[in-house]
Amino acid sequence: MHLLITNDDGILAPGLAALVRQMEETHRVSVVAPEYEQTAVGHAITLADPIRVHRVQRNGRFYGWAVTGTPADCVKIGLLELLDSPPDLVLSGINLGPNVGVNVLYSGTVSAATEAAILGLPGIAFSLDTYTDPDFDPPARLAAGLVDALAPRLAGEWPAATCLNVNFPARPLAEIKGLSLTRQAVTRFEERFEKRIDPHGRAYYWQCGQEPKNRVEPGTDVWALARGLVSVSLLRPDLSAPPGPDWAPDLEAALKVIT
Repeated sequence: MHLLITNDDGILAPGLAALVRQMEETHRVSVVAPEYEQTAVGHAITLADPIRVHRVQRNGRFYGWAVTGTPADCVKIGLLELLDSPPDLVLSGINLGPNVGVNVLYSGTVSAATEAAILGLPGIAFSLDTYTDPDFDPPARLAAGLVDALAPRLAGEWPAATCLNVNFPARPLAEIKGLSLTRQAVTRFEERFEKRIDPHGRAYYWQCGQEPKNRVEPGTDVWALARGLVSVSLLRPDLSAPPGPDWAPDLEAALKVIT
């Protein structure tokens, strides 16, 4: 297969390198990734500034294209301008840190996969559940196995406008307990900012929020990771939720007010 691989940690990130190295063993790989880290940019795209692209060499050979834009930009410009043929699958990652719960909305890693879905391509986002001392080799191997297992679906059975969000426990392969098809948890950051003063006496703030540890619903992505399971969630760009019948009176009342 022809794979377009991107991320949000930047084109020189070790998680991307591990994924590329593993996928190159059996697939054709094209790398189009942000020049610099784009963590938590969500599904932003660049409109008011030019997007610049340059070729990156690693170990004496062409590695991929570095893009001065977001992960969603990388998928767009890769598909429309840089690749000589459309990819069969878009992969994003392997991200340093999990993308579960409400973080899915903030994640540049996941947004690259949802951008693929918007453009009519299958997409998979990969993230590792740690921020320190990451070993990207086990998740890269698991990612390759998952891609191979899903190959039949790529022949036309992949659900339209759908991508996968995959999160790996930070454990050796022998300690992975299995794989779970999950739903997105509704947990969000316990918000906190640390106020500091710069040398000129001006205040600035660091985001110090953290994931809550005591609200884990069974069957969710957070629940799966806590049990040593690989979490696989199906996502769609369509975020709308159908209103229940109890909304009808409120909407009818609103219509009378505005008309």
